[in-house]
Amino acid sequence: MQVFANLVLIVQLLSALSIIGLVLVQHGKGADMGASFGSGASGSLFGATGSANFLSRSTAVAATLFFGCTLGLAFLSNGRPAASRSDSVLDRAAVVAPAASGAAAIPGAVVAPVAASAASN
Repeated sequence: MQVFANLVLIVQLLSALSIIGLVLVQHGKGADMGASFGSGASGSLFGATGSANFLSRSTAVAATLFFGCTLGLAFLSNGRPAASRSDSVLDRAAVVAPAASGAAAIPGAVVAPVAASAASN
């Protein structure tokens, strides 16, 4: 099961890197204005509009693969043995000893000495 989780993690990392690369290669909507003045977009490898369709579809495929791997990793990480599910933080809570009265109950508090006149009363 661990080998399958590692394989899904590798596919997720590769899809994340491909999403980053594909988004950086794509042109924004403002790039159309520069293309109308002869920036050479019509002479590209995919044609005038072919690159936008190819890159956007490739990005959609990579994003779908990324989200699928994310759901798969979430599903695989939830499969724990039954013994560890009942072991929660509340089950392991430490029993706190009762503190002394007054200021000593506050951690780090310094107890002031009692005055002699108050002690004689």
